Amino acid sequence: MRIFKIVIIGLLLLLVPVLYIFLTTGFFRTIENYSDLAVQETMFLPGSEDMAISRSDSFLIISATDRKFYDPTDGFVNGLYLVDLKQSEWKPVLLSSSFQGEFNPHGISMIQTGETYQIVAINHTSEYHSVEVFTFDGSVLSHEETITDPALVSPNDLVLTAPDKFYITNDHGYTKGFMRLLEDYGGIAFSNVLYYDGDSFTEAAENIAYANGINYDQDRALLYVASPRSFTIKVYHETSAGSIDFMGNIKCGTGADNIELDESGVLYTAGHPNLLKFTSYATGKSEYAPSEVLKITYSDKDDYKLERLYLDSGEKLSASSVACKYGEFIFVGTVMDDEVLILQSKGN
Repeated sequence: MRIFKIVIIGLLLLLVPVLYIFLTTGFFRTIENYSDLAVQETMFLPGSEDMAISRSDSFLIISATDRKFYDPTDGFVNGLYLVDLKQSEWKPVLLSSSFQGEFNPHGISMIQTGETYQIVAINHTSEYHSVEVFTFDGSVLSHEETITDPALVSPNDLVLTAPDKFYITNDHGYTKGFMRLLEDYGGIAFSNVLYYDGDSFTEAAENIAYANGINYDQDRALLYVASPRSFTIKVYHETSAGSIDFMGNIKCGTGADNIELDESGVLYTAGHPNLLKFTSYATGKSEYAPSEVLKITYSDKDDYKLERLYLDSGEKLSASSVACKYGEFIFVGTVMDDEVLILQSKGN
């Protein structure tokens, strides 16, 4: 009898953490395809993980890296791509061909500086992580600076708040080993947000479960940080440059990835409703991973409205990572899929 009790206790000790992982990663969620928008068209662009838009000058910058193959295939080159939204046919054009060295861009951000734009992009090379700084004059992208620092443990996304100043997320506190497994599967919050003041990095926020996408509302001084492992977007109020106070969580019900804002400060995010299926897809064990697009109107603290715009099992679009609004259109990029999905409000 005593041995039986020990076995039962042992099984419970094993099953409880396994059940916790399943419950907190969306494993049991039923994915029923849904769209509040019409599928307009698609654009070929592998790994269109993040986007930045200029609505005043009508262009879109897309960060694209072929994460399935790494070695360029079919003539594709990892880099930053321009989509001229003034053209009748939207087609990505490589901007960063003059960049010297290895360039595998991840999160990006853009800010207007007079008649030009400053663009920053996280770069993952085989030897280091960096932030690459560019100037864009509307047609030519010029590389200005490479920023590296030991604080960039596992950089994921960043947002410019002023020229040469940005917040940046580390999605992990550990790069390998058991502690990283605890972050991924146990949801232990070791990741953080850093602030770069033009010279150095300081920590702005800590103890986040997989700090991912990040964006900033200039009008309200609000910083949004996606925490897909906790299925939330964390909201902070900036009291001064680099100093932020936590306000509360937006409960998304999905693993929000990157965050974009429209002209009125409404949030658009794309993400992963089942994190285990995403992991299986990202490691090549599954052919698909579900996608989801949300619209979030945030008022104050717990006062927000969440609208589901798009949900797919992954057969049409796998592992969505960003949703960027332009007029009645929404551009949806992905972590590893080969296409950008363009959605349009129905009836237009």
